[in-house]
Amino acid sequence: MKLTHILLVGFVAGSSHAAIAKRDAFDEGQPIDEETGKGAPLLAGTNRQVDLQNPSGLGQQSSDAGVVPNLKWSFSLSKTRIFPGGWTRTQVVQDLPQSRDIAGAQQHLRKGAIRELHWHKVAEWGFVYNGSILVSAVDENGKFQVDKLTHGDIWYFPKGVAHTVQGLDEENEYLLAFDDGDFDAVGVTFNIADWLAHTPKAILAKNFGVDESVFDSIPERTPNILNSTASTRDVNSPDGEITGNSSFVYHTFQQPSEPVPGGGGTFYKIDSTNFPIAKTIAATFVTLKPGGLRELHWHPNAEEWLYFHSGKGRASVFIGNANSRTFDFEAGDTAVFPDNSGHYIENTSDTEDLVWIELYKSDRVADIPLGQWLALTPADIVASNLKVPIDFVEKLKKEKQVLIKAT
Repeated sequence: MKLTHILLVGFVAGSSHAAIAKRDAFDEGQPIDEETGKGAPLLAGTNRQVDLQNPSGLGQQSSDAGVVPNLKWSFSLSKTRIFPGGWTRTQVVQDLPQSRDIAGAQQHLRKGAIRELHWHKVAEWGFVYNGSILVSAVDENGKFQVDKLTHGDIWYFPKGVAHTVQGLDEENEYLLAFDDGDFDAVGVTFNIADWLAHTPKAILAKNFGVDESVFDSIPERTPNILNSTASTRDVNSPDGEITGNSSFVYHTFQQPSEPVPGGGGTFYKIDSTNFPIAKTIAATFVTLKPGGLRELHWHPNAEEWLYFHSGKGRASVFIGNANSRTFDFEAGDTAVFPDNSGHYIENTSDTEDLVWIELYKSDRVADIPLGQWLALTPADIVASNLKVPIDFVEKLKKEKQVLIKAT
C-alpha cells in the first residue's frame, strides 16, 4: 500500500473498507497475489482456520517488509487454570516476548466466588466486561474501599495494596492487567492462604491472640479462586474510607468520552489526569465504527498493549529501518506495539464495531498523529520530502482526528 494512498485515506476523505482490501485468494486462506501472480497454494501442513483468520500473515499487504517479531497473542492459546468458582487465563512475556511492560489476563467468577485475598509486587488494573463484582482493598494507612463495579468500570490497585474480588451476578468476567510483563514470576503475587499455610501456627496464634486450633482448617494449598456466598457485611475503620482522588475505582461510562473530530467512533481516556491513583497504567476504551480507521500515529512515552474485545480489525506496525508487518485481530486477541512504533488500526468489518482497550505503562495516554504533524509543518517542506502535491498538504487537518469514519 503506497504512503500517499494511506495519507489520503487518513487525512482527507476517509475510506471504506473496500478501498483498502478486496476479497481475494488471501481471504480464502491462500498465499496467492492474483494481481502480481506471486505465490502458490498451500497444499498441506497448515492450520486452515488460522490461515483464514490471518490473511495479512499470508502476504496480503505488499507494503510489509523486513523482519518484525510476532506482536500478537490470543487468549485462546493461553493455558486456562480452572478452580471451584471460576477460571483464569493469562498472557505474560513468555507467551508474547515483545510485551515487556504489560501482562494481561481474563478472569471469571461465578456468583459468590472469591479471588483469594492477595497482593502484588506490581500494580493491578481491571476492567469489568460482564456481570458485576465487589472489590475490597486496604492501603498502608489503614483506609479501606469496598465498591460494586459493573460493565465498563475500572479498578487500579497500586503495588502492595491488599485486595480481593468477589462475583455478584450469576456469571462475571473481567480483564486484568499488570505493569510487568513477567507477571507469573516467583515473588510477584502473594496469596493469603499460601502465606499462612507456611507460617508456624504458634506464630499465627501469637499474632492474633487466639488458640492455635483456630487455624486448623487453613488450606494447605492456595485456593486462588474459591466458592462462597455474596458478602453482606459492612466494613468500618477508625482511619476512614478511600475516596476522591485516592479512590481505586473509576466508573468509565459515567464520564464523558473524548472528542473525536474524525467521527469514527467513541474514545474514552482513563489515566492519572482523570483517575489520579493510576500512576503506572494509562488506558483507553475504543469503539471504532465499521470501516473506520484509528489514524496513523505513535506513542512517545511507552509501548502499547491491546486487548480486542469484539469485532475484527487489522493493524500495520512500522518499527523503523524499512521494517513493517501487518496483523489481523479478532475478539480475544492481545497485541503489543513497540515503544514509538508507527501504526494504525482499521475496522475490517462492514457491519460490526471493533472494540478494544489500549494500555500503557505510563501515567498518561499520549500520541502524536501523522496527519497533525504534517499539517503543522511548513507545507513546502512536507511536499518536497514526500513528493506529494502541496495543495494536498495544505488541506491536511490541524487537529487530531483520532478515529476516522468510513465514507
